[in-house]
Amino acid sequence: MFKLKAALLIATLGTAAATNASVNLHAEAGEEFTNLSASFGANEPGLTFNGNWGHSDDDGDIAGLGLGWNMPLGPFLFTLGGKALYLSPNDGDEGYAVAVGGGAQVPIGDFITVFGDYYYSPDSMSSGVEDYVEGNAGVRLRVLKSMNIEAGYRYINMAGKNGHRDNTLADGPYAGFNFSF
Repeated sequence: MFKLKAALLIATLGTAAATNASVNLHAEAGEEFTNLSASFGANEPGLTFNGNWGHSDDDGDIAGLGLGWNMPLGPFLFTLGGKALYLSPNDGDEGYAVAVGGGAQVPIGDFITVFGDYYYSPDSMSSGVEDYVEGNAGVRLRVLKSMNIEAGYRYINMAGKNGHRDNTLADGPYAGFNFSF
């Protein structure tokens, strides 16, 4: 009964947050990787949801769903949360990871935002890999009220397990854009 009540509470809070939150569609590309994502409430205090898909021709794919809580502190917006990820490395076994972490963003004036985030899943919270690490840092420039461009550095690694090599989906600079509505 407790699990049902907890699930109903999360669904109710999620629906309430999603009806009042902006939707962000995000795309980024680096030299050898692509990352696409969508989020609800990513730039506002309270509950935030996101989903993403990352791809590298050499190292595989990831797909994830995340849930976080955004907390404002002065000009900063801190996020604490987690992600449930499906992992499909090119060299290794398919598996999953439950990563915990968070991020921060701070506006600098009306048009520039500096941001970063980090998520980690140890061996005990993943399968098919030794561990999962994801990190991102960059600068976002507002071009229009509903459109941003950004540049940053992204790192996504699935550490090999059982004799398999590491699969590093992203390790380098990227350029991206973001639409909000």
